[in-house]
Amino acid sequence: QVQLVESGGGLVQAGGSLRLSCAASGRTFSNYAMGWFRQTPGKEREFVAVIGGRGGYSIDYAVSVKGRFTISRDNAKNTVFLQMNSLKREDTAVYYCAAALLGMPSAATDVSSYDYWGQGTQVNVSA
Repeated sequence: QVQLVESGGGLVQAGGSLRLSCAASGRTFSNYAMGWFRQTPGKEREFVAVIGGRGGYSIDYAVSVKGRFTISRDNAKNTVFLQMNSLKREDTAVYYCAAALLGMPSAATDVSSYDYWGQGTQVNVSA
């Protein structure tokens, strides 16, 4: 069982920045691929970013956030981060982190590729 706890959400003006954190349990955190997704009411959960586990910390981003968001991880602290800069109103959503225990999934943008999910943290971007 892996527990994921997100934090760092809040209200920010457009153009501002937020840093989300996701603390994970589990002895083999460094092996997990960790993803960030987001969801707005009435819409499907969408991929934001992913970082691979040990053996190749590859990174990928959704086109909509590339160049503005940065995913990183601190294996010593069992934590993955999402630095969000130049925020736009359309970034408003609940942000979820997710863990894929066997490393980078072949379909890293699919929610079904992940084994565990956090409870989410709300990000609101105002005009």
